[in-house]
Amino acid sequence: MKKIGFLAILALSAASFAQDSSMPPAANDVNITAPQGTELTNGSFPFERVQAPSDADLYCAGFISKPLPSANFVAGGLATPAQTKFVNGDMIYLAGGGYQTGQQYSIVRELRDPNRYEMFHGQYAMLKALGQPYSELARVRIIDTRSKAAVAKVEFSCDPVVPGDYAVPFVDKAKVAFHPPVRFDRYLPATGKPSGRIVMAKDFDTVLGPGVKLYVNMGSNQGLKVGDYLRAVRTYGATLEDPVDSISFKASSNEDTQRRQASVEPKRFTRTGGPEIHVRDLPRRAVGEVVVIGTTPTTATAMIVYALEDVHLGDGVEVDEQ
Repeated sequence: MKKIGFLAILALSAASFAQDSSMPPAANDVNITAPQGTELTNGSFPFERVQAPSDADLYCAGFISKPLPSANFVAGGLATPAQTKFVNGDMIYLAGGGYQTGQQYSIVRELRDPNRYEMFHGQYAMLKALGQPYSELARVRIIDTRSKAAVAKVEFSCDPVVPGDYAVPFVDKAKVAFHPPVRFDRYLPATGKPSGRIVMAKDFDTVLGPGVKLYVNMGSNQGLKVGDYLRAVRTYGATLEDPVDSISFKASSNEDTQRRQASVEPKRFTRTGGPEIHVRDLPRRAVGEVVVIGTTPTTATAMIVYALEDVHLGDGVEVDEQ
């Protein structure tokens, strides 16, 4: 009886294998031709599966823009002064004018970085030229306008709202279309497409990965639109200029048994007579892929949807036509 059961299991397994063999090849086995001069390998062409943003990603991403009007703002809430932070379902009071019952408003916060630490040279000068960073906190609906302060209900919150946050008219955001899994060319040279730089990230994060929202210094004036993909790239020259990461370049990587030892970026008085490694001659590498989820004329908000390693503030971005 046990032998019959075992044979039945084998027969079912064989049938299942035959059925699986008739299915299309796995994504990793898709036949893609590598560009001339390259070999298609997982090292240089890893398979990219993007992470799609949710509604919370779209409406809680924040942005950089020219300063917004500040006349309409949060003045308090139903439990003021005992309650100072307001979330889903709370009643809040909005100072200012122009409110109408049924209108929706976005609650945003004008941001400042209390640490004031530049993650790359010129970061704050670049941010100042681009505009003012804002976080997106909540969506509210006006339910009463009979007093000087309008009454609104928080319908959706990303983070707690506090008095002094601004109210601006709510605008629906476009959905983002996503491509199927594709090969990601890690060593693609510069293409001449519009390019820029990551200047800031949501919550002032500095080491970024999939799902993190970030802001770049290029926008609709450069032809960017929601749904465009940007390739995040980094050169070894940029690493050499980083005050922390560059320390590793100063450590010796030679072995005692090497007759002629290599020198990195040798100066006239430090030449070893061995091979000379010029860091800026090493290939540019892609570190991740981001998708644009919002634009202004000069900036764009984007989300990392795929990363091969940590993405950093200051990394370059380039339009990537998948």
